[in-house]
Amino acid sequence: MKQFHDSKILLHVCCGICGLEVIQRLKRNFNEVVLFFYNPNVQPKKEYQRRLTVVRQIARSQKLKLVEGVCETARWLKTVKGLENEPEGGLRCPFCFEFRLAKTAETAEKSDYAWFATTLTVSPHKPAAIINAIGTKLAEKHGLKFLAEDFKKKDGFKKTMAAAKKHNFYRQNYCGCLFSLN
Repeated sequence: MKQFHDSKILLHVCCGICGLEVIQRLKRNFNEVVLFFYNPNVQPKKEYQRRLTVVRQIARSQKLKLVEGVCETARWLKTVKGLENEPEGGLRCPFCFEFRLAKTAETAEKSDYAWFATTLTVSPHKPAAIINAIGTKLAEKHGLKFLAEDFKKKDGFKKTMAAAKKHNFYRQNYCGCLFSLN
């Protein structure tokens, strides 16, 4: 990863534990890392609250600013309408990635962040090439820079799971949407 010491970055965080290793990597390369929790795909509400609670704990422990997006579940459901029967990792997922990253890019642009990124690529279940292509396209649209990284590399996933276990953070067992739960 290149050094960007004069910059701040808005990091879309899909869940708290996925952010653990990514945050450490970004803090070495950016002056300011701000977390952005925007995940209207996460259901039921109890699961959404669990994940948000962990993100809040991590933001406090790392002394990072956290921006909480509005949970627009109805809007998300409209975006993936017709794809409800797709398996996790199927055709629905790129629409979900783009939905969340579009809001991240909009938020970065409005808040004067030159850079944005996502923790989605730390998961071994998420295709970094697709996520990074979406992020890059959205960066061009909004006049931003997207940090296209595959955070699962260099043991990213393994390190984030070890940190979650060490701190006894809640770890979910599905992507987040009810369709993947079923």
